[in-house]
Amino acid sequence: MKKEIRTVIYDEELHIEAYRFEGIVQPFPNHFHEYYVIGFMEDGERVLSCKNQEHIVTKGDILLFNPGDNHACVQNDGGTLDYRGFNITKEVMLDWAEEVTGRRELPGFSQNVIFDEELTCYLRSLHELVMKGSHEFGKEENLLLLISRLIQQYGRPFKSCIPECREEIEKACAFMEQHYAERIYLDQICSCVGLSKSTLLRAFARSKGVTPYSYLENIRIGKAKKMLEQGVLPIEAALQTGFSDQSHFTNYFNRFIGLSPGNYRDIFQDKDMEEAPYEK
Repeated sequence: MKKEIRTVIYDEELHIEAYRFEGIVQPFPNHFHEYYVIGFMEDGERVLSCKNQEHIVTKGDILLFNPGDNHACVQNDGGTLDYRGFNITKEVMLDWAEEVTGRRELPGFSQNVIFDEELTCYLRSLHELVMKGSHEFGKEENLLLLISRLIQQYGRPFKSCIPECREEIEKACAFMEQHYAERIYLDQICSCVGLSKSTLLRAFARSKGVTPYSYLENIRIGKAKKMLEQGVLPIEAALQTGFSDQSHFTNYFNRFIGLSPGNYRDIFQDKDMEEAPYEK
């Protein structure tokens, strides 16, 4: 079997993360991110579930996830995944969108899977420039062209991409976001929102696409990522975000992000050094 190679680089000039996964067979469970994901399939075939819809994604397909879009994927062809992608925070996307449109408004993307050869050219060129550590302005140019075409062809107001949720579900989310570092019980959430356990579970999954516990774990992983980026040790990040132990934390982080917490932390520790790929 082809060796797994996972390469992640943080570009300080563009303020984006660039991912390259090669030879990957790992499935990714249903989850979401608090940032935008823009990626494309170099090779392989996967079944992608996103917002309760199923897609078969193959070589050349572009994947677009807005913050909060729940998604999961698994290999479909007996082969492996070869993928390039970018993670862009909402704050950074806001800056680039303003540069492109003149309006300081977050964009939303109307489709999760598209095939667009022009966009693929921008994506691949930008990804290669970031991966080799280029400091030429062609890197910034490609990102501007990429964001511009995405907004023009597939953009819509970000608020329209957020599904309407009943008040109790939003209240449950707010409770978990406030208490994520604590040990939370389902009884506490139900008491807070005034719903029975079975009603909460059904309504939450229908509104958010994930269960309440999965939502909580996603919040914890997002908070832990920010801590690791600031140099916090994995064991401390685990304890400060409510995970019961480092093993539990490492397992969840790898399942959702595709890297161990330690490897993710390393890419922010010395950005002047050339980042080496993680091989498995």
